[in-house]
Amino acid sequence: MHGTASTPTQRDPDPAETVQVWDLPLRLWHWMLAVLVIVAWVTPNVYDGLHRLAGCTVIGLLAFRLVWGLTGTRHSRFRGMGARLRAAPAYLWNLRRGRTGRYLGLNPAGTAMQLALLLLLAISAMTGAMQVTVRFFGIWWVEDTHEIVSHLVMGLVVLHVAGVAVVSRLQRENLARAMLTGRKLLRRNVRAPQPTANRSD
Repeated sequence: MHGTASTPTQRDPDPAETVQVWDLPLRLWHWMLAVLVIVAWVTPNVYDGLHRLAGCTVIGLLAFRLVWGLTGTRHSRFRGMGARLRAAPAYLWNLRRGRTGRYLGLNPAGTAMQLALLLLLAISAMTGAMQVTVRFFGIWWVEDTHEIVSHLVMGLVVLHVAGVAVVSRLQRENLARAMLTGRKLLRRNVRAPQPTANRSD
């Protein structure tokens, strides 16, 4: 009689096969920021009070991330960011061939995405705050910068979600779930590239 047991790629990982990577403060920060970015995106000129509240809270979250990037746990810190950024072009090139390597923390592409999002969110939030001050109210370049950068943020968010989905599929690991639980697979669960025969030509 044939059983209906799920394949290793479908079942939930055993805790013994995982390791804690993302700490609770970072996970809460990540999902709070995601919700607030969406709230800020859908509320301008409709619910201005809620829009401003979301923007101010984003500023607070960015400040927390800066502090936590210096004092948090290993994979929350910014240490080593430069090396991963330098590796990003090669990582993206290999990604085209389905080769991702194995990173417990952020991979090089994720590091580049993190930096871009943090910078753009900071610009978006600060220009948004400037618009409600007497000095900068109605200033065209402040309004235009806020609008353009906000669009760029949402574009990067879509790209980020797509990238997580692609890498999750290639590595056979649910990276979104890892940001909920904080745990990632300990074993290497990435399909290795097929060896090629030596050629003389």
